[in-house]
Amino acid sequence: MDKQELLKAIAFNVVQGRVEAEDEGFDDGLEGKPGVTELVNQALEDGVEPKEIVIESLTKSMEEVGEKFERDEYLIPDMLASAECVGVAMDILSPHLLKAGVKSKGKFVIATVAGDLHDIGKNIVAIMLKGAGYQIIDLGTDVSVERIIGAVKENEAPFIGLSALLTTTMRVMGEVVKNLEQEGLRDSVKVLIGGAPTSASFAQEIGADAYCKDAFDAIDVLKTMAV
Repeated sequence: MDKQELLKAIAFNVVQGRVEAEDEGFDDGLEGKPGVTELVNQALEDGVEPKEIVIESLTKSMEEVGEKFERDEYLIPDMLASAECVGVAMDILSPHLLKAGVKSKGKFVIATVAGDLHDIGKNIVAIMLKGAGYQIIDLGTDVSVERIIGAVKENEAPFIGLSALLTTTMRVMGEVVKNLEQEGLRDSVKVLIGGAPTSASFAQEIGADAYCKDAFDAIDVLKTMAV
């Protein structure tokens, strides 16, 4: 395969949600053919620039996945499968990107807040932001306010992403913002929130910087933010 064919094949397999050769895709007859892992490694061996793989294969394919999700052609598990492909590709590419002098866009602490164990949305956002060039510090689920603040301090992170899927836990997001203010960190950290019960008006109410309806929205919002 030449370079363009390789880049197209990587993008195609991200959309198909195929991490490795043994994975099935949405289309028939793909099992046994190279998946994202094999194709990314082949592209690097062939001298394709890692940054080009990110832009041409990963970013464009996830835009397509986002469009399919918007049209209800893809469900959350389908999007998660594609996001997993991007995560695996970024793990392979990260050392090469560093060598090539591609700088991280900044450290991003992400967590599902205390009392809440839902993580599918958070995981998709984390993988997508990793693919977009952010250094992700994923604290997992049911994370206390103290631990979130501690991670921001320890990593000197300019971004926080908070997720909640319950009306009973979304209030914890406001506590995080208050604690940032108490610690004198609020002006140096952008707070993004998301999850089913949250909204732009709730973000405004608790003093967060932005509400993001999904991972694609988060990437768009971050493009407008300077820290």
